[in-house]
Amino acid sequence: MKNIMVCALSRSLGMICDENIKLAKSKLEQLEFNVEFSKNSSFTDSFISSSIKKRITDFHDAIKNKNIDIILSVLGGYNSNQLLDYIDYDLIKNNPKIICGYSDITVILNAIYAKTGITTYLGPTFHSFAMKKGLEQTIDYFKKAINHEQYYLYDPDYYSSDKWYDNQEKRKFIKNKGSIVINNGKAEGIIIGGNLCSFNLLQGTTYMPSLKDKILFIEDDALVGKEFPYEFDRNLVSLIQQKDFDKVRGLIIGRSQTQTGMNLTKWKKILNKKELKNIPIIINVNFGHTTPNATIPIGGYCIIDTYEENKILIKS
Repeated sequence: MKNIMVCALSRSLGMICDENIKLAKSKLEQLEFNVEFSKNSSFTDSFISSSIKKRITDFHDAIKNKNIDIILSVLGGYNSNQLLDYIDYDLIKNNPKIICGYSDITVILNAIYAKTGITTYLGPTFHSFAMKKGLEQTIDYFKKAINHEQYYLYDPDYYSSDKWYDNQEKRKFIKNKGSIVINNGKAEGIIIGGNLCSFNLLQGTTYMPSLKDKILFIEDDALVGKEFPYEFDRNLVSLIQQKDFDKVRGLIIGRSQTQTGMNLTKWKKILNKKELKNIPIIINVNFGHTTPNATIPIGGYCIIDTYEENKILIKS
């Protein structure tokens, strides 16, 4: 049995209703995980978070705890980058754990990989496990990733983009037409990326991983609604302008939420850039802010072959 410590690396456990905390804990226990909560995980300030000191203390305590195997973020949020200058990267290097989360947690996952070379995991948060319906494939990916198995990213029959936590009994599942190849090709390399606007916060810092010989996994949420294509485009251009982008080997883009109004025409316009002409690109892959949410190892290895039925192979 693996032991999980739930840490509020960004937003607080206090943001989650008691019922969903019980549901998530129960689901993880059914999956044979032992679940503990860090000391300050429920503390909530005016930013629905807690101080840097509280979050860092909890994180370091979890790293030091020999009985903890997995550190699972409560949620995403907005302020993960506040922690970067305070994280003890040598401590992490000497006490490697499975560290998992997505969205804003992208910042911490990529910084740890850049500073230590240790693989981190872009995947579900603690709150994700409170989901009553549609969680099966998310769990399947999570278990394979943390057990260091290799696996293909496959197209689920259905996906969801709803605010499931508002009404668990009235979920909307959409027939999946599958991922789409924008540029054909074969490539392999080390995985980095995650939530694009969060990943870009690392630009110009010592926490930004090298883009050389990487497979980029990027996605973004629906916070800006119908303005999504403009926001995604400028964030992608900013990433393209970084050192060694010309040595990126492939691009995998997570499915956008339905609230963004994205379609194939818009994606083709965004991705029609000279810097992207010679690398394989696949869109509508299920990781990030839609369900199911595949677990992607940051620092793991990816093989892309768009000519095969199973196009994306992950080696943890």
